[in-house]
Amino acid sequence: MNTRQRLAYGMLGAPLAMAALPVYIHTPKLYGDDFGLGLALTGAILLGSRAIDTLQDPLLGRLADHMQHRQGGWQLLMITAAVLLGLAYAALFNPPSREGFILGIWFAVSLVIVYTAHSALTITYLSWGARASNDSRERTRLVAFREGFSLAGVILASILPMLFARWLDAAIGWLLLSLVFAAVLAPSVWMLLRHVPVPQPLRTPSLGILQPLHNKPFRRLAMLFMLNGLAVAIAATLSLFYIADVLQLEAYSGLFLALYFISGATSLPFWLFLARRLDKTTAWMIGSVMAVAGFIWAVQLGAGDTIPYAIVCMLSGAALGADLMLPTAIAADIIPQQDRGRTASYFGIWSLIGKAVLALSAGFSLPLLAWFGYRPGAQAGLEELALLYAGVPCVIKLFSATLLIRWRSSLEIKHAI
Repeated sequence: MNTRQRLAYGMLGAPLAMAALPVYIHTPKLYGDDFGLGLALTGAILLGSRAIDTLQDPLLGRLADHMQHRQGGWQLLMITAAVLLGLAYAALFNPPSREGFILGIWFAVSLVIVYTAHSALTITYLSWGARASNDSRERTRLVAFREGFSLAGVILASILPMLFARWLDAAIGWLLLSLVFAAVLAPSVWMLLRHVPVPQPLRTPSLGILQPLHNKPFRRLAMLFMLNGLAVAIAATLSLFYIADVLQLEAYSGLFLALYFISGATSLPFWLFLARRLDKTTAWMIGSVMAVAGFIWAVQLGAGDTIPYAIVCMLSGAALGADLMLPTAIAADIIPQQDRGRTASYFGIWSLIGKAVLALSAGFSLPLLAWFGYRPGAQAGLEELALLYAGVPCVIKLFSATLLIRWRSSLEIKHAI
């Protein structure tokens, strides 16, 4: 593939990330605090809607595999998912009412549609990249382009809400963010469909919904992906609460998030180089250790620690590139040749795992904080918040790195980068 095609493929990563970050980061606080829905009910809705979404991801993977055999099938699937995603995203951040019952129903329905459309688009997109080339190096380049654009989208999603909050009324700001998102999503889908060849359909035996997990290397990789995802999701769910109440720096939340993701974006070339010089699994293990070394200091920070937390964001953000790029690249490599025509089924499982850990992190961490006595804006439970935000993810990361060292040989089988 040439550079233009790589750029056209990577562009869709930006709006997909723009959609994901506000949903994961802002909706817990927006609905749980600002809209007055309450932490416990917000966490329960997040858990329930995620559970519905998680169960359907393998089915969406099978749907994408089926659609590849129809003329224009993947194109139709991606366009339909993109339209639904744009509409549901606007609905999620612009509820017509803030009455408890209506607000709860609106939140749940909007979330399910956003999750479903986002999953269908993402699964097809990942499968497209895995099938775009038979060369492992080229697939890794595509992942790097995709994650680079994804981080650009994340940076936009980090900064824009903060800027709109300063310049505009909150309701107008969220509406404007929805319009910006649609303006980024539409041309990205068009560029992919216009400039990147659709992979040729491959006739392979149909896979059972969970059959990809019969592949031992993929099953091990899925376990590592789940553990890393859980660590990241816990921190992401609690980040705004931590910044607002432990650091008392809510006005700088957008800047901290932007700094974190900019560090991740600039680190991608380093991780690509390290993976070539060593191998993907070793590079990923190094990234996990770096993440712990950079993030653990957040446990002991307190009010007004602007510079120390900025350093934490830079160090842990630099390790982010490894988590974003390498697991998916390894997943594309270890799909057996006989299953190459069913890559979407594999990425349906991949998406299921990502959604499951996000549901668990929000569904349990928020009620757990409430049980510890934490309330947004109050002083109780701040030590528990800091420990749950930074300490628990670091323990999970270290455990994951230990497993990665143990399973390293089975994850690098015959797939030099």
